[in-house]
Amino acid sequence: EVQLVESGGGLVQPGGSLRLSCAASGFPFKFTTMDWVRQAPGKGLEWVSTITSRNIVTYEDSVKGRFTASRDNAKNTLYLQMDSLKPEDTAVYYCRASGFRGQGTQVTVSS
Repeated sequence: EVQLVESGGGLVQPGGSLRLSCAASGFPFKFTTMDWVRQAPGKGLEWVSTITSRNIVTYEDSVKGRFTASRDNAKNTLYLQMDSLKPEDTAVYYCRASGFRGQGTQVTVSS
């Protein structure tokens, strides 16, 4: 059974940082391309970043230079380091693999 469990969200002031984690199980994590996606209030799902099994990473334009995706294959864990956060980054963040998503973690950027 595929399981994806996100954590690390919270309330942060503009300009602050958060590090999200996604613990994965039930599939061959080290061979799997992983995504981060997010959903802001009242909006659809938005792609944020993809990291391949070979650690090739791509980012949506609005987060380039501020977000860093990484993975630890020994721990079956995906990370998203988010710096210089903006109010428009407020959303529920999900990790995604092979069509599956976790329950998400809420990120709120507000003063």
